[in-house]
Amino acid sequence: MLVVDDAPANIQIVNSILKDLYKIRIATNGSKALELVKVMPLPDLILLDVVMPEMDGYEVCTRLKLDPETRDIPVIFLTGQTEVEDETKGFEVGAVDYIHKPFSPAVVKARVQTHLALRGIREQLAQQLRDIQKELETARQIQLSILPSTVPKIASLDIAARYVPMTSVAGDFYDFIVVDEEHLGVLVADVSGHGMPAALIASMIKIAFSSQVSHAADPARVLLGLNEVLCGKFEHHFVTAAYVFIDIQNRTLKYAGAGHPPLLLWGAEGVRSIEENGLFLGKFSFATYTSTELPLTPGDRILLYTDGIPETTNPAGVEFGADGFKQFLENEHSTTSAAQFADRLLEELSRWSTRGSNDELDDDMTIVAIHMTDSEGLQQTAPDRIR
Repeated sequence: MLVVDDAPANIQIVNSILKDLYKIRIATNGSKALELVKVMPLPDLILLDVVMPEMDGYEVCTRLKLDPETRDIPVIFLTGQTEVEDETKGFEVGAVDYIHKPFSPAVVKARVQTHLALRGIREQLAQQLRDIQKELETARQIQLSILPSTVPKIASLDIAARYVPMTSVAGDFYDFIVVDEEHLGVLVADVSGHGMPAALIASMIKIAFSSQVSHAADPARVLLGLNEVLCGKFEHHFVTAAYVFIDIQNRTLKYAGAGHPPLLLWGAEGVRSIEENGLFLGKFSFATYTSTELPLTPGDRILLYTDGIPETTNPAGVEFGADGFKQFLENEHSTTSAAQFADRLLEELSRWSTRGSNDELDDDMTIVAIHMTDSEGLQQTAPDRIR
């Protein structure tokens, strides 16, 4: 440890109390203390006199806390001042404790031992946090690997997807089943809760969905199959989901939901909210599902999303909601590509919530936007990369 005091008598007393327990460096002024604190190995603790000429203890402590290399070293002030204002100032500049003069050997040893132990605990917690962050990053990379890296490139369909997790890992999921050049299935799912448990369940959905390829044209059967696989696998979570099957040849869309926000479809007839919901997935083995079939015409737009979109709140706590969603859709231009639409929707949500790019979200957000074009219409020159 580093002992800093301009009075030789005080240094001698502190040294006699601690020399048999710790290796001690000594500085007799603030400038020397700032030099010695950088000598390796760095001190584990600093005992710092408050009243010193030229540079007092408050200034030394302030400089130590401004330096990333020394800011985590605990500082205990040595002082004969006992006024509340003096002690308050010490804590404000970053000290962890005070030892008052004249020194009591028992008090000095106890305070030093306590703060060394606390520092050890802090370092242990910091290492555990680093380990957790490393594991979360690994989990994030794994989760991203189970999501499509690009959207399908299919004639007559302009598709875009956006995935915005609330934390490193999330419970939202989406995927595609490309049956052939004229038939496409799309799933969007949302696991209740957040973080690692939700992400693990989302990976289960990936496996369960891949086994539904043979039923791709039957949305109700796809959801039934997912429910059969997920039931009994977890206790404290559930999954909402929406699945659409697009038949380009016959220009139809089949849709089924499981406790999920409505499908939005808009075109010449305006914005329509389509809800065909059964029970959410993973809880009820007896659940059944039905689907509805809708005609599609060139120019129609389809939107699948998770509830993080309409439930985005502004600073007053008001949700973006169905009305805000409908107004946004009605103002969208028919010439906007699916990718432009998805980006503009996220921009509108950011404006509504007044959050910056680094601010935490209320919930995970996922968008799959599909625009029906004709063979001469809007085509992508390359698959839209997932963001």
